[in-house]
Amino acid sequence: MSTPSTQLEKNIEKIVPEDIINTLQSGYKVFNGDSEHLEDFLKHGGQLLRKASQRFTTTQLIIGVAVIASIAIIAVAKTSESDSEPSYE
Repeated sequence: MSTPSTQLEKNIEKIVPEDIINTLQSGYKVFNGDSEHLEDFLKHGGQLLRKASQRFTTTQLIIGVAVIASIAIIAVAKTSESDSEPSYE
């Protein structure tokens, strides 16, 4: 017979290195101006936050969301800045 704590541990999705790698890779691509990866960055970041929300305290989650939001804001600003610059070709 399983205890409630072991059932809860089975329901919690583990954060695997691929989650972090995918988030960082797509964030890096967006930060370098490849705006096509913004949707991937938000998707991977959201999955990572969902998994983290099952393990972290409220304060840790707020800090994590703030960090991802600030990176997303910088990426969007950088992308819109590069889109508005005239090309001198």
